[in-house]
Amino acid sequence: MKKVRVLYISIEGNSRNFMKRLVAYAKEQNHQNPNNIEIEAVEISDSVDFAKEQQLFFVNVPTYLEGGTGDGPEIHEIFTNALGDYLDYQDNYKKMIGIFASGNRNFNVQFVLTAKRYAAKYGKPLLYSYELSGIKQDVENFYAKIIDNIPKDA
Repeated sequence: MKKVRVLYISIEGNSRNFMKRLVAYAKEQNHQNPNNIEIEAVEISDSVDFAKEQQLFFVNVPTYLEGGTGDGPEIHEIFTNALGDYLDYQDNYKKMIGIFASGNRNFNVQFVLTAKRYAAKYGKPLLYSYELSGIKQDVENFYAKIIDNIPKDA
């Protein structure tokens, strides 16, 4: 069975809840139609010891910002910095395949802005976005995007 890592950060529990549902959905898919893919959801926080990533992974990041009302330079990331620091640590970002994003559509142009910034900074694709803790269809779409984007030789 091939493990596929998804690094994530969860501030209010929405991303953690989503990841639990994703892991369960992947297990369910393996029982119904074995594809030998296991999702390993790894929460990154300020209390996690940084390590050099040894295998390819995906990232799931929520958006928490302060300052301004648009997407200009006055906006600063808050609460999600641990994940960005982890990606920068020993160039972990080089093992990143792609980025998933959660956010709140009420924030208009700031919806999933953190993930868009990660995509630009690290040169990786934004693969899928969903609102808050997502719905069942989001879990299914997220999983499908993982399957579609795993390198064939990984």
